[in-house]
Amino acid sequence: MKQGEQMDESMKMDHSKHDHHDHASATMNGHGPHHENHEMNGHDHDHGGMDHSMHMGNFKQKFWLSLVLSLPIIVLSPMMGIQLPFQFTFPGSEWVVLVLATILFIYGGQPFLSGAKMELKMKSPAMMTLIAMGISVAYIYSLYSFVANKVNPHEHVMDFFWELATLIVIMLLGHWVEMNAVSNASNALKKLAELLPDEVNKIEADGTTKKVKLQEIQRGDQVLVRAGDKMPTDGEIIDGSTIADESAVTGESKGVQKTIGDSVIGGSVNGDGTIQLKVTGTGADGYLAKVMAMVKQAQQEKSRLESLSDKVAKWLFYIALSAGILTFITWLFLADLPQALERMVTVFVIACPHALGLAIPLVIARSTSLAAKNGLLLKSRQALEQGNQLDYVFLDKTGTLTEGKFTVTGVEVLTDVSQAEALKYIGALESQTNHPLAVGVMNYLKSETIEPYQAQDVSTIKGVGVSGTVEGHQVVLANQKEIEKRELHFDQEKLKDYQAQGNTISFLLIDQQLIAFFAMGDTLKDQAQDFIKNLRAAGIEPVMLTGDNNEAAKAVADYLAIKEFYSELLPDDKEKIIKRYTNQGKKVMMVGDGINDAPALARASIGMAIGAGTDIAIDSADVVLTNSNLRDILKFVQLAKRTHSKMIQNLWWGAGYNIIAIPLAAGVLAPIGILLSPAVGAILMSLSTIIVAINAMTLNV
Repeated sequence: MKQGEQMDESMKMDHSKHDHHDHASATMNGHGPHHENHEMNGHDHDHGGMDHSMHMGNFKQKFWLSLVLSLPIIVLSPMMGIQLPFQFTFPGSEWVVLVLATILFIYGGQPFLSGAKMELKMKSPAMMTLIAMGISVAYIYSLYSFVANKVNPHEHVMDFFWELATLIVIMLLGHWVEMNAVSNASNALKKLAELLPDEVNKIEADGTTKKVKLQEIQRGDQVLVRAGDKMPTDGEIIDGSTIADESAVTGESKGVQKTIGDSVIGGSVNGDGTIQLKVTGTGADGYLAKVMAMVKQAQQEKSRLESLSDKVAKWLFYIALSAGILTFITWLFLADLPQALERMVTVFVIACPHALGLAIPLVIARSTSLAAKNGLLLKSRQALEQGNQLDYVFLDKTGTLTEGKFTVTGVEVLTDVSQAEALKYIGALESQTNHPLAVGVMNYLKSETIEPYQAQDVSTIKGVGVSGTVEGHQVVLANQKEIEKRELHFDQEKLKDYQAQGNTISFLLIDQQLIAFFAMGDTLKDQAQDFIKNLRAAGIEPVMLTGDNNEAAKAVADYLAIKEFYSELLPDDKEKIIKRYTNQGKKVMMVGDGINDAPALARASIGMAIGAGTDIAIDSADVVLTNSNLRDILKFVQLAKRTHSKMIQNLWWGAGYNIIAIPLAAGVLAPIGILLSPAVGAILMSLSTIIVAINAMTLNV
């Protein structure tokens, strides 16, 4: 078993215990960034070679305008020498084709030429380079053909204007379809920075307060934070006390009691008390800035992953380039320059089949549609490719395995007093304290429309709980240690289920008599146990990650039969754990909902965010569970496996025929009289495109 205490010292954090209810709570130390970080944008981690500064709307516009330019070319220019039934020419039509093709090559081909430049600069030719080679060769050779036919009209040289037009249009369509299917823009970093307020109440030397811009605040300054305001920076409380809502930052649902000397995190929300802070972290030193840096680094490293189609395209580029050059040299020796050029160009054009540009986008479009029907929002094509062979699924506890709401999970009455009556006594004492557990009780009573009694002489008993006078009775809320110390007996079986789920138990005593106990905790989702069982049956090992203390984490892990778990974690701890597994070559998926999960979501092979989670977590993820249903994770795994299978099939149909077509186009069988004509190559390309489209549409869950 792997637990938090077994990690490196660098991955540990300090924890402090609160006396009330004897419940442990983690104190996190961090720092908040300046607003200059607002301009940081998420790094897209999808198609390596494509210039993703190009918005999806621009792709749509490029496709439609290119289609308009292409239609006359398709009607006026033959397909690799074949005159199609709908085609015709008129005097001067070749000039129309030339002008339109030139505009199309420059305008429609721009993203591919730019992408190829980027890929070659990175010394990693892939899909963009293959497409750029195909359209460049087709255009340049067609220019040569145009001039040659004007100079010597008696010996016709075939052009490739038709192939140029259809190739550009189909490749633009493929990229538009893919970008329309997946939302690959990430605003996680921008939204992280937006957690901080624009202005801060700075305390001047004379004790007065002055509103200043957040950027003006320095380490050591003192600031005033009123109830309900966001903590502008990381800091230490020097006056006042409150309950901080850190759920947006840490992902943990329980409020954290803060008093003089305690640290607060920039971006968390001040509860019901006005406090004064001494600033301990701003700018790059801040907690949120560090989270941003981790998210950005993880996204950038992840962006280096090659997609399946890019891997195929890379090899196809090298094969086509080598085969084309070898073909040219051979035919130059065997025949003449025109024939050598035609053979070489045929090899290059055939190597960049239209089907390859649609092979993956059509499958992704189909998968995205199926995923949406099953409660999944796919934001990255890599998720589908990486989800084929998962080794581990890392699960954040709060909000993922649990409901993410710290509240009363059960009330057990041990005498003839009614449950509502017991809750009125409990509420009487809890209403007089500001402990996080008390807040949870009062919220529960409000939801149940139970009005608590009034209490007098309320006081905290250190190490025990709280006591007071209610309705003329001496009432005590105590922890289990106190009940054992007083030797008060009750049916222990009633406790087991609550304890197994990591709940905090408190007992109600009225006039020294044990009346009832109530459990406080974050309720496990109904489907959690079955989900873990089915996940393991699929050959995937679940691992739980949580910021909770080890005891509470172990109770939940044991209840769900999770063998591996890590507790008492900070965001960088989660990210480090994920990185350790991925560095070992493991395919891992991280499922989480909080800001503290964002770095791990970005780092994992697949990041999956709970739809009810924070925007930052959702933007850092590759997949979003729109219904927050754990069963949908299993649907994703099944869909990923079937999608991967379809991708492989389509890549074979889209590029595999080159195993036969390229050698034939090069003329390897010419000595025995078999020579693949460009026209036959065009027919093969058309057939592979049709097969790819039909195959993609047959994908089902």
